[in-house]
Amino acid sequence: MSRTTISTPNAPPPLPQFVQAVSYNGLLFCSGAVGIDPSTKAMVEGTVQDRARQCLRNLTAILEAGNSGLDKVLKVNIYLTDMANFAAFNAVWDEFFTTDQKPARTCVAVHQLPLDTDVEVECTAIAGQGARL
Repeated sequence: MSRTTISTPNAPPPLPQFVQAVSYNGLLFCSGAVGIDPSTKAMVEGTVQDRARQCLRNLTAILEAGNSGLDKVLKVNIYLTDMANFAAFNAVWDEFFTTDQKPARTCVAVHQLPLDTDVEVECTAIAGQGARL
């Protein structure tokens, strides 16, 4: 079994302390994604929904770079700085996870997130060629 670092220009570059994702033993472990637009390298302005949508777009790009996809996601961790945004986040979630085979999920409130964002999402998925649920 080999460990492979996954990187794509279609998602914001990570800080030097970590990578976008690591593939190992048929699984893809994605680092937390925030709502940075990869083309501008700036945080998306607007509502928590705008940033959540960008988080999930960024994760989608990373998953695809690791020969995976949203339909292969097994577990998601969501971090919100305000649980009042839970329903708003769920509305965006439903735009991306549309099948009956939804992943396991945890959503927690945290005091603060990097870059003063209000939402961050990380996930673990099945990876590699021929990845199937």
